[in-house]
Amino acid sequence: MANFRQKQKRSLIIGVSGQDGAFLSQFLLEHGYQVIGTSRDANASSFSNLQKLGIRERVETATMSVTDIHNIKDVISTTEPDEIYNLSGQSSVALSFAQPTETFTSTADATLNLLEALRSLRSNAKFYNAASSECFGDTGAHPADESTPFRPKSPYGVAKSASFWQVANYRESYGLFACSGISFNHDSFLRPERFVTRKIINAVCDIVAKRRAVLDIGNIEIERDWGWAPEYVIAMWKILQAPVPDDFVIATGESHKLSDFISDAFSSVGLDWKTISSIAKTWTGRLKLRRAEPTRERLLVP
Repeated sequence: MANFRQKQKRSLIIGVSGQDGAFLSQFLLEHGYQVIGTSRDANASSFSNLQKLGIRERVETATMSVTDIHNIKDVISTTEPDEIYNLSGQSSVALSFAQPTETFTSTADATLNLLEALRSLRSNAKFYNAASSECFGDTGAHPADESTPFRPKSPYGVAKSASFWQVANYRESYGLFACSGISFNHDSFLRPERFVTRKIINAVCDIVAKRRAVLDIGNIEIERDWGWAPEYVIAMWKILQAPVPDDFVIATGESHKLSDFISDAFSSVGLDWKTISSIAKTWTGRLKLRRAEPTRERLLVP
């Protein structure tokens, strides 16, 4: 780690390799920040998302293990950040059922280590914690806000809920400027392909190009509040610019069915998925969207 001590404002982004870390880095660089990003092994990481945004050379990096509080203290002491953004941790709800221990360790335990490091170092850095709408669980038809009780229904949601309350406890007990942003779904072209939005988009491209014939996906009637990730990182930054620390929901306020997303994805290439596809629902509620064979009356590929 070299040349961290400059006069400009410094931010430390834990989990800079992810979608939000990359967009936040881009935003902060544009606003004159010095950006230091951490990864479990900075020397081995490709930081591909930073590369895609063309900012890899402008982001300084450091190795940090969020399970090692001594390592965390060393990095914070060396970099002396003005703002810390905790965006690390296992980020897949589905995977959290298969890896509940890893999910809790990388999310709740990591947040506790970061907070304890700030407390023991008497750091004045402002701390942002990435919470999730998964903390709320199923709220039915009722929109969630900052006063909605948490009823998580996944190991991921449980871990994010624990980290949220840790932040609130350290803020109230020790006076840290520590905040949580409860983010609803937000996506971009930097999302990994395992996420449903990328899965749908990749399938549409493959179907149009005749590389495949089927989009196999779950319940298409579920509703989600989807946002644009580059806008969400601005909200994260704004939370740390507030005069007093607090917790906030980050959302668009609008919900859409997954079927609407699928329809829009096909419409973007000039296709109507309902007229070009045969649909078969099984007893599990899953849906297979199979591209129909072309006929003289109906040309399926533009």
